[in-house]
Amino acid sequence: MYRILKLLEPAQIDQLKQIAASTQFVDGRISNPANTAKQNMQLHDPQAYQKSSEIVRNAMLQSPEFHEFAFPTAMAPPLLTRYEPGMKYGVHGDAAYIQLPKGTVRSDLSCTVFLNDPAEYEGGALKVWLGEGSMEFKLQPGEAIVYPSNALHEVTEVTKGERLVAITFIESRVSDPFQRHMLFELGEIAALEGDKIAEENHMKLRFVRESLYRKWSSPG
Repeated sequence: MYRILKLLEPAQIDQLKQIAASTQFVDGRISNPANTAKQNMQLHDPQAYQKSSEIVRNAMLQSPEFHEFAFPTAMAPPLLTRYEPGMKYGVHGDAAYIQLPKGTVRSDLSCTVFLNDPAEYEGGALKVWLGEGSMEFKLQPGEAIVYPSNALHEVTEVTKGERLVAITFIESRVSDPFQRHMLFELGEIAALEGDKIAEENHMKLRFVRESLYRKWSSPG
């Protein structure tokens, strides 16, 4: 189960592009030297990292749809990454826990926020294996995909242009993917059908969802 969200406004996208254009990127393996599948560049300057991370993080936390889908309780600081021709990220699953200076985040969900127009580069698709098959994503600037961190995925080789994205990992109050999906679907039904069913039945539907949320979730 994945979700595509519209997160960033044009002004925010421009800010992030300006940060990326004016600061230093380093070999992405600096954070995981043993990972031979990883061939990209990542933002390195601490001040630029903090500023860009806050822009993306605030946009995510201000998105009702993100909260309804992810039930976030913690998030790794979003990181700008860049792919130039010849770069890719081979098939992998994300680490179960992300070590941060102030603690650890369990990676229940992964998120890629696309920042430049897919027409500006060739290749560079995010390929995610979900169930029996795989799907490829090259989204519009400001759009994001949120998907299970335990799903195998890769970034196909960029053959022309530059791919610029922000990535992050989310710890959910509901760690089980099936339970999280059921809660999201119940919330969607309540939102879509709320004005079409009797008020008493709508209240019961919300009561069931909140009861399951209380049972399945862990405190943040």
